[in-house]
Amino acid sequence: MTGTKNSGGEWVRRFHPAAAGGTRLAAFPHAGGSASYWYPLSEALAPAVETLAIQYPGRQDRRHEEPLRSLPELADRAFEALPECADRPLVLFGHSLGSVLAFEVARRLQDAGRTPAHLFASGYPAPSRLRGGDVHRRGDEGIVEELRTVGGTDPVWLENAEFMESVLPALRADYTAIETHARGDAVLDCPLTVLTGDDDPHTTVDEAKAWGEHTAAAFDLRVFPGGHFYLDRHLPEITGLIADTAEGITG
Repeated sequence: MTGTKNSGGEWVRRFHPAAAGGTRLAAFPHAGGSASYWYPLSEALAPAVETLAIQYPGRQDRRHEEPLRSLPELADRAFEALPECADRPLVLFGHSLGSVLAFEVARRLQDAGRTPAHLFASGYPAPSRLRGGDVHRRGDEGIVEELRTVGGTDPVWLENAEFMESVLPALRADYTAIETHARGDAVLDCPLTVLTGDDDPHTTVDEAKAWGEHTAAAFDLRVFPGGHFYLDRHLPEITGLIADTAEGITG
């Protein structure tokens, strides 16, 4: 499930072949997440949509690299790694940390004259409503406890000391990046869809609705039953939403 690399080198994974000329989806994982998290989404969208799963340093096949602790640096590097996509539309999707990172990459694309066709932001407050946080300053057990709270990680792995030792550096770096990222009021020119769970401890519906302040185009808010990882239970609906959006862009 490592996926093939493209001109984006270490940063981009392709898991499934796609039809020529279709929309590309760049997918940004959550804190501690990896490109393989998007494998089911990629499989469900192929071949109509080609998923470019972003792989941050410090995990899986990049585990020997130093993880980045700055969200602007992550955004700079991811932006540089994305293909030009001049031949087809580019849609961005990010969950949790990945939503703010996708937003920052969208800003860089817009500044470069390559405004994305659509942005999906999932499971995190709007850039103007970021809460900060102290998870990155906690001891290892404190980070593990946070993972128990938000879900998304099999409890068996949380009890595996060797596994947790291997992933904690990337987790701490990711939490540092998102929790120290400054609030901002930048506005995109592309349509923006926000998805959130109605019982997410990290995002209230009002904080999700505030994403509407960050686009000069159409805005849509979708609220699903569930917590921070609501999307694991609602993959068919989310896949359908992305597929319909992609079809509307290229149709």
